[in-house]
Amino acid sequence: MIRPVLVRRDRVLPATQSLGFVVGILVALVLGAILLWVSDNSPAEVYERMFDSAFMGTDSLSRTLERTTPLALTGLSVAVAGSMGLWNIGAEGQMMAGAIVATGVAMMADGLSGPLLIAVMLASGVAGGMLLMLGPALARSHLGVSEIITTLMLVYVAIRVVEWLQVGPWKDPGSLGFPRIEEVPDQASLPGLFGRVNIGALIALGLLIVFSLAVSRTAWGYELRLAGSSPDTARYAGVSLRRKVLTALLLSGGIAGLAGTIQLTGTEVRLTPGLSNGFGFSGIIVAALALMRPSGVAVVAFVFGAVQVGGQSIQTLGVSSAISDILQAMILFGALVAAVFFNYRIRWTGPVGESSGEELEEPDIAVEGA
Repeated sequence: MIRPVLVRRDRVLPATQSLGFVVGILVALVLGAILLWVSDNSPAEVYERMFDSAFMGTDSLSRTLERTTPLALTGLSVAVAGSMGLWNIGAEGQMMAGAIVATGVAMMADGLSGPLLIAVMLASGVAGGMLLMLGPALARSHLGVSEIITTLMLVYVAIRVVEWLQVGPWKDPGSLGFPRIEEVPDQASLPGLFGRVNIGALIALGLLIVFSLAVSRTAWGYELRLAGSSPDTARYAGVSLRRKVLTALLLSGGIAGLAGTIQLTGTEVRLTPGLSNGFGFSGIIVAALALMRPSGVAVVAFVFGAVQVGGQSIQTLGVSSAISDILQAMILFGALVAAVFFNYRIRWTGPVGESSGEELEEPDIAVEGA
């Protein structure tokens, strides 16, 4: 029986990351249009509404950037761990942990001036994210326990802690039938830039630039990538794998904790179980599409932020906002499929693995980076 096999291409061209992402967007738009048409909605009208609500006007753009900020930070969180071949699946919980610690600090130090209080809260948020990541990091570096399972399980622990705090020690005395935590002090709000955008967007951009340069142009970044791609080579070169695992995972948790604190002080006014709002899980997709490269996280996060804002706006047309989640998933799968064909070609083989001579008529050229 003749069967197809994938054969890696010999020649490689640049720009796979960008081209694959574009292909993913096109695939998502086409499949999304089919889905909308089947459900008796006008794809052109829905897409026009999504585009206008995400990009047309200062208010629309500010909403998109507001969504982009936590997506960029959680995407960076996952990408930092991914640079060493690790998977931080628990950014959602680390966001909550950062917000929990920052809220506690705000309650104890509400007498501080605005800038100082904000700085202390942001630093404590980083510490909170690192604290939640400490267990998985030690388990991975010293015992070889998969960080995928441990980080994911702690997401639900962090959420339950918030639920306990809002009905227990941090319950707002002014809340009646709906227990909640008190709002953070007014001076703890991040300064705004324009519209709904605050300086959290600049913090996220600065971190993306710093980590992009650190991973690609420093000895620390080289050792991090070497430890992830070839542990034996890293050991031979004298790199401590345990230290690198701890460093990568703790930094990853700290960035996610910072994302939670920025969400608390920039968008929300109080700590709630829904504060993370799925940004931690969306950050996994953002990092995957960016190929774990901090330089690509910003672009992917911006596109996803626009899709999410557009998804909320189409509810006025009677279309479920879930279409934005479907489009995000389709972008991911479209980009992954494109990456396969950019890097591999199909060859038809016979029953004993010999080529049947029937190959696809296409040049043996791929695009790098997928």
